[in-house]
Order: sequence, then structure tokens, then C-alpha cells
Amino acid sequence: MSKLIAILNVIAWSGFWAFGYIALTSDPSESRQMGVAALMAFLGAGMGVFAYLWLVRHSEMTGYAKPVRRATPNNENTEGTA
Repeated sequence: MSKLIAILNVIAWSGFWAFGYIALTSDPSESRQMGVAALMAFLGAGMGVFAYLWLVRHSEMTGYAKPVRRATPNNENTEGTA
């Protein structure tokens, strides 16, 4: 499952960059093309962020990556405060 999400991540970010480029370089008189490309770029970015965060959480849970130290309500992180 994680390989499928990783493939989705690559495809989503590729779509973001491709459609973002189309949206930025399209003719301003073609607002429909620009709007559709911007919407597709936004969807690609959203799916890319979702897939990336899923992969990070999965790698922390499986032990592949070291978990990040996070503050919890019972154990407040006081590092960096004066």
C-alpha cells in the first residue's frame, strides 16, 4: 500500500507542476483554460501533500524513520523557551 501511495505522490506533484506551469503561461484571454489548469494544479498539490503526510506517518509507525518529538497535552515541550 505504501508503494501505491508513493506512486500517487509522484504523480500528484508532477500534475501540480505541469498544470501550474500551464496556468501561469496560458494566454490571459483564455480564462477558462487558465482556471481549469489552476484547479488541476490545486488538486495535485492537495493530493501531493496528503500522500506525503501519509507516507511520513507510515514510515514513523513502521520504524523506518525516527519519530519526531511532539509536544502532548500532558507533556508540554518547553525547549527553546526562555
